[in-house]
Amino acid sequence: MKTKRLPLAVALAACSFVLGAPAADNTIWVQVTPAGHFLPADGREIKVPSWHINQAVATKVIERFHATKNKRVVDYEHQTLLKEENGQPAPAAGWYTDLQWREGEGLFARVQLTARAAQYIAEGEYQYFSPVFLYHPTTGDVLDVQMGALTNAPAIDGMQELSLRAAASFGCFDDSPEENPVNQLLQALIAALGLAENTTEEQAVAALSAHTTNLRKLLGLDEKAGGEAMLAACTGLKAKATATPDPAQFVPLSVAEGLKADIAALTARLGERDDKDLDSQITAALEDGRLAKPMEEWARDLGKSNRAALTAYLDKAAPIAALASSQTQGKPPVTDEKNGLTKEELAVCSAMGLTAEQFKAAKAEEQ
Repeated sequence: MKTKRLPLAVALAACSFVLGAPAADNTIWVQVTPAGHFLPADGREIKVPSWHINQAVATKVIERFHATKNKRVVDYEHQTLLKEENGQPAPAAGWYTDLQWREGEGLFARVQLTARAAQYIAEGEYQYFSPVFLYHPTTGDVLDVQMGALTNAPAIDGMQELSLRAAASFGCFDDSPEENPVNQLLQALIAALGLAENTTEEQAVAALSAHTTNLRKLLGLDEKAGGEAMLAACTGLKAKATATPDPAQFVPLSVAEGLKADIAALTARLGERDDKDLDSQITAALEDGRLAKPMEEWARDLGKSNRAALTAYLDKAAPIAALASSQTQGKPPVTDEKNGLTKEELAVCSAMGLTAEQFKAAKAEEQ
């Protein structure tokens, strides 16, 4: 069961540890914490009765250290934490390469020193090591080693303010391996990108890179554009979106919707008028003999899909007197005994190239 997340503090430990001489390869073992319960040497107030570390606690700290790919820096006089305030550079004096628990003594770190830092220590210019670590807000257990510093005055004035600012920089996590700050950041990234829960760090970074590349393209930026350029482009888009539109180029939505309704109504009226005109055109063609009755359905379909084609056909079609009304002057038509068609119907067959059987079949369908 996941434990409830508690806010944590960051300790800039004021306990001082004398530095030994570096090895020939500029590596040195430094004491990060003593064993058991311990307090800051300068007597400043902390939120717990004491800090604490034993073998079990140290094992978890060491696991977190090896699970994190980013190197842990050792600088001079905690300048990494001060650089935002004083604007001075924060050169590295070395890097943590390993942690080791020594029963009865405490937690030790192997540090790969820079050549300059090794010289400072060898010549006695720096004699103490001051660690920076996270600790639990209720038990005081050491949770994670963040960084360290070479110093000659580990109990720095204002150290508590630096501790609070460091807490904001490094974040908080529960006393469980899965709550490592790096893991929390990875999980947040995976959720934001909509990736699967089992996505690896490398896959998440690749997805983020692809997302950033696509964003640059959408913003019309160069593929090497940095965060400031992307932020400026997004800010510009937001400003355009919230600006008052130019009335010479845009109309209110209500006006546009009203125009759509008017156009729809006009289109409907024109459609009704076209239907009436088509009826009139076909009726006239039936009456004057340009269309035979069996052709009426075909003519209507053609007129609805291509009115111009129907009009062109009727303009060229010659009226057939036999198809016009009143050809029998009110008398019953005389039927030919051989094929069962009247003379008028035979004339239609002749004019349209139909056989008597085709005409009779069309006539039967009509009836």
